[in-house]
Amino acid sequence: MTDHPTPIGDLIGPVIRDLAHRSGRDLNRWLQQVDRLRGCSDPVRLVGEVSTLDPGTGEVLHHYSTGGEPHGQLLVRCGNRRASRCPACAETYRADTFHLIRAGLLGGDKGVPATVSAHPRVLATLTAPSFGPVHRGPGKNGQADVCHPRRNGPACFERHGSDDQRVGQALDPDAYDYVGHVLWNAHAGKLWHRFGIYLRRHLGSSAGLTRAEFSRRIRLSFAKVAEYQARGVVHFHAVVRLDGRTEDGITEPPAWATVELLAEAIDSAAKAVRLDVPDPYGGAMRDLCWGAVDVRPIASTGPNGASLSEAAVAGYIAKYATKSAETSGTLDRRVKRSDLAQLEQRGVTAHAARLIRTAWELGNPETHPDLAPLRLRQWAHTLGFRGHFSSKSRAYSTTLTALRRVRLEYRQARDLERLPYDPAATLTLANWRYAGQGYTAGESALASSISQPGGSVGR
Repeated sequence: MTDHPTPIGDLIGPVIRDLAHRSGRDLNRWLQQVDRLRGCSDPVRLVGEVSTLDPGTGEVLHHYSTGGEPHGQLLVRCGNRRASRCPACAETYRADTFHLIRAGLLGGDKGVPATVSAHPRVLATLTAPSFGPVHRGPGKNGQADVCHPRRNGPACFERHGSDDQRVGQALDPDAYDYVGHVLWNAHAGKLWHRFGIYLRRHLGSSAGLTRAEFSRRIRLSFAKVAEYQARGVVHFHAVVRLDGRTEDGITEPPAWATVELLAEAIDSAAKAVRLDVPDPYGGAMRDLCWGAVDVRPIASTGPNGASLSEAAVAGYIAKYATKSAETSGTLDRRVKRSDLAQLEQRGVTAHAARLIRTAWELGNPETHPDLAPLRLRQWAHTLGFRGHFSSKSRAYSTTLTALRRVRLEYRQARDLERLPYDPAATLTLANWRYAGQGYTAGESALASSISQPGGSVGR
């Protein structure tokens, strides 16, 4: 081990020599593969072959095998949504999420009627309650207020900047409710599900309708993402929309279904949600609930100038779709028993490390059998949360799968122009095997150098 970084030439040199060992074609082909990855930093390596046949005569029209590729492998994009793993693939995921959210707000595209732009729509943020005081950073306005100016109990009179490592850390770790924190994260998905049930009930009650009658006339559509606060607890940002329900699909809701009614129902439903879970140490039942709730109407983009427009909301939601628990100081991979004693050395904050160890302890099936279904050891790196980071209701808008299919069909249409046969009238036989993932250190340095502006190694 050395304190000095390895020169980039010492990493790239062996890679070029290895790839060019048989011929210069191997190096050029590897560069072509990297170029097709469009910046993916953790590609999947595949081994296999594919044959295109004429179904009538059995003639082989085209055959491809990775045997002719450098190292006998084909590199394909990883498609990871997390920016901490692959910024390039995460950017594609973010862009897809943006269009998905925007389509559900504006309509007129991707199978969503244009009338939805006039439906009641709000941006709702549901957070967790307090489990103990933590150091606070700047507010939404960017102003750094005094952290915790208290005369009694834990206090902090400093003004923390956004880059202060203490933001989100417990003021008094010994008094912080780490058990309650982990249990809340583990049940956050159930709390959201129960919130949806309560919201429909409160909306129906406000309109003087039974639950069944409300469901027949109104559809509640939403798209949400989960974000980790600096203290390591998830909260949800959700676009919620009211639609009319008919056999023809999405229609305009009744006149009484207003933005004000939706906002009030979200606030009252969130405050009414309660979830009782057993105390892992034999005490009384723990009562899990939501904390602060913020609801803001979404105004249509127009000449009046909306402070919260459709594009702004879509960008806001999509920004968090590529983030995960690592933004709160934890790891971006699953934790093993051998990691527990070295969490701080691996860059985990003291607060997140204690949450991970708490989740690991609560996940012991011998001492806490009632918590076994939560699989807390498997999800210790996410501090107990095991739900979806982004999800939507069926009728909100299009799907990510549909967006990817359009992109695939576009590429296939371009390839069709260069083929001497019609792919729709052929039979394709393929055999692929997973051979690994990622670059070596030298390959990563070489790929980064040619991906930068002006990079042209071997081209």
